[in-house]
Amino acid sequence: MFHERLKLARKCKGLSLRDLATHINGAVSPQAIGKYERGEMMPSSTVCIALSKALGVSVSYLLSPSDIVLENVEFRKRVSTKARERALVEGAVLDHVDRYLQIEELLNFSSVPWDKPVEAPFMVKNFQDAEHAAEAVRVAWNLGGDPIPDMTELLEERGIKVLKLNFPSSVDGFTCKVRRPGTDGVPTVVCSINKSLERQRLTLAHELGHILLDVKNDCDEEKACQRFASAFLVPGEELFGEVGRRRNAFGYEEIIEIKQIFGVSAAALVVRFRDLGIIKEATLKYIFSGMGRTWRKQEPNPLKRDESPRRFRRLCVRALAEKAISESKAAELLGLPVSKMERILSGPLE
Repeated sequence: MFHERLKLARKCKGLSLRDLATHINGAVSPQAIGKYERGEMMPSSTVCIALSKALGVSVSYLLSPSDIVLENVEFRKRVSTKARERALVEGAVLDHVDRYLQIEELLNFSSVPWDKPVEAPFMVKNFQDAEHAAEAVRVAWNLGGDPIPDMTELLEERGIKVLKLNFPSSVDGFTCKVRRPGTDGVPTVVCSINKSLERQRLTLAHELGHILLDVKNDCDEEKACQRFASAFLVPGEELFGEVGRRRNAFGYEEIIEIKQIFGVSAAALVVRFRDLGIIKEATLKYIFSGMGRTWRKQEPNPLKRDESPRRFRRLCVRALAEKAISESKAAELLGLPVSKMERILSGPLE
């Protein structure tokens, strides 16, 4: 619906009604734009073109029907996060998931069904319950104790839409369900591409915890989900096998090697040592005051691999190859220039 698309595009741009009116050189007033967004009136074709240019979207995008809504929103943010930043992120999520659902419909594909573990939601009264929940999810999904090579691919294979967006640094993560009338909600997890890959992996596991855990009031939900995430990415028994059950100290190279194995940050790994009783609190503080004093700002020996969401791109390229959509439509869905679509389809020119 036009009014929803207009509001969504404006939120994605981070513009107020007054800002948007200024961007179209006062062709209409902020009050008129507000009426467009409430569905009380429609703009003329001239104003519609002006709005599309100001918002960086096509006229066809604004006129395309869209009736998706966000439900069960769980927004991880810092105290400094502004309402405008939240609106920008929510708008981007609606936009990306809407395009994802569009291409699935064009190819007559259903979304991968949500493979929710039978035991979920897992009741969590303490941090040890969160640890057990992570172990149970690994069993339900037949993951064994091996390191997870790609968190993004794992969640998408289990029916969770994963989005990695460029949004404010004050936002860490986001979970929700995206629903269209008459359909089940699609579970969606979002994290920022402005974080290190190690941080992204931990955020995705943390948000999975928010989806699967039923944390009781006397237990801190954020800390419980963080414990779940650490246990999911770094299973206790496997870590014991790598480093032993009790240690008095660790060298730099050993920490770097182990963090590379499990795909977590050096800081998160040291905290995991403490949580499992491998080291004492005093040893943790000693590590962070010495070699680890800069780890929270700059990840040592960062992971060098690609864990970007790939299913949506594959579907778009497939639809283009099978001529289910045009190059311009594929470019619109992928958010790329039309000039790049021929190269994606045919490969680089010799």
